Amino acid sequence: MARKRRKSAPPACETAMTASSKPTISALPAALLSALLPGLGQFSARQRYRGVSIFIGFLILTMMTLWYADPRWYFSPVLVWLWNIWDAARQARSQKNGFLLPVLVGLIAAYGIGWQVLQIDFSTADMNRATHILRPMLRPDFIQERRETNEMWVEIFVPCGTDVPTARHEMDGKVAIATPDCAAVLETVIVNVSGMWPNAETEILWETPIGNARMLGGNEDAMLVQNTDENGSLTVLIHVPSLALAGAPDPTLSLGHRVYFNQHRPIGGYELSFVGGEVLKGALVTIAMALMATLFAIILAIPISFLAARNLMSGNPVTMAVYVVVRTLLNILRSIEALIIAFIFVKIVGLGPFAGMLALAFHSVAALAKLYSEVIEGIDPGPIEAIRATGANWVQVVRYGVIPQIVPPFTAFTIYRWDINVRSATIVGFVGGGGIGFLLIELIRISDMRGVSAVFITIAVIVIALDYFSAKVRERLV
Repeated sequence: MARKRRKSAPPACETAMTASSKPTISALPAALLSALLPGLGQFSARQRYRGVSIFIGFLILTMMTLWYADPRWYFSPVLVWLWNIWDAARQARSQKNGFLLPVLVGLIAAYGIGWQVLQIDFSTADMNRATHILRPMLRPDFIQERRETNEMWVEIFVPCGTDVPTARHEMDGKVAIATPDCAAVLETVIVNVSGMWPNAETEILWETPIGNARMLGGNEDAMLVQNTDENGSLTVLIHVPSLALAGAPDPTLSLGHRVYFNQHRPIGGYELSFVGGEVLKGALVTIAMALMATLFAIILAIPISFLAARNLMSGNPVTMAVYVVVRTLLNILRSIEALIIAFIFVKIVGLGPFAGMLALAFHSVAALAKLYSEVIEGIDPGPIEAIRATGANWVQVVRYGVIPQIVPPFTAFTIYRWDINVRSATIVGFVGGGGIGFLLIELIRISDMRGVSAVFITIAVIVIALDYFSAKVRERLV
């Protein structure tokens, strides 16, 4: 008679795994717990990560909809809450479930509220205004026809004071006279000029004592142009511009301002325009700012990076404390954008490229030191351990075990940072940091869109050229 074989009991480890994988709560209590607090039912069913994720997501979605306070979006947290109850019951039955529905609802609510917060309305676009802006940009102001210039000016004192000289100026057979000899802001002055080229367009501008030119057209943002008669004479009524005294140390002090009459006529050939020349000078200043900022940053970032490398500073509690302090300071400095730092340096050293260079250098020190330290932390530890085994000190370890490994990546990161600084140099110019960015904001202010187009093209050429150059150099260093 055959002996019946006894079934062997499963191993203890398998039994424990099976028991641990079963939910410790039934479907109804899990659903009730998630109804009270989203994610609690999943947490009780040993789906702790899932439960915490559901709770945080539901909390963020609820706070977002309550903050915006638009009843049309209140359905989103309610829908997620109902899904959470259903999901808790499924998890209690060991049934798998995805996150597609709550993620989709959350994204719809987030993008919908974002659309309303940003007040996106494409119907507000004015095609006439866009055409007025974009059409001049198709003709960037780089070059112009060579031309001969005929210029005349007369000095007017603003405001009136004692012993004001007569507003009359003679030069090369040309005469300019202003009546009265002085005036206050917004008062009218009659200016007559004779001896200019006959029947020619004449640009009329106002120049302040510090050399700032003010246009006299509509709203002081357009050029005032009139034609001379057959005798080369022109009479014009001018309102003293409201910005004539802008920046004056004492508005009550009577100072001489000039009214200029400029005529131009072509003489053949082409030459760099005034704006084109300023764009090229601004581009050179921008590149120099980035280059000098990167140089100063390298000088400071290299020694700091060794103090911020964990593998070099973890030898004893003192060096470890130095590492923590340096790394914390680098993280704080990197979080402050160069544009914000430029505001501070403009206040300290004044307007100009020096302030912009200091801002870029300040930010680049933290950025480069962080990159350099990560390179040092990723080097091969073998040479370092071998040199330490010989009894070498910290300086010798760095000299013979670290530096030979870091020169190529340091060079690549430095070139990459210079590339970034060239782009940032354009932005810091917006707040008075000099360079092509300062010129760009001035051209935008006076609505010279041809000049703006020239700046855009120049910036694009510089960035593309530097991208190509830096990429080629980094390829050779790898």
